[in-house]
Amino acid sequence: MARCDVCGNDYDKAFEVRLAGQAHTFDSFECAIHALAPTCAHCGCKIIGHGVEAEGRFYCCAHCAHQVGIGGLRDRA
Repeated sequence: MARCDVCGNDYDKAFEVRLAGQAHTFDSFECAIHALAPTCAHCGCKIIGHGVEAEGRFYCCAHCAHQVGIGGLRDRA
């Protein structure tokens, strides 16, 4: 069995995610999201969808980007 990097659960169905050359082990997608998903630069939520990017920062949606003064972004093109 493998131990989850986030919660420490020793689980027979754990899985590995490789990111930037590093291997991470998780027992659930919830733990993987908690550890690896980017965080919205405005509201702080975890971005598990496409999100948007501007000026090197990630936002969960165009609305959050607009709230910090970034225009021209749309959630749907």
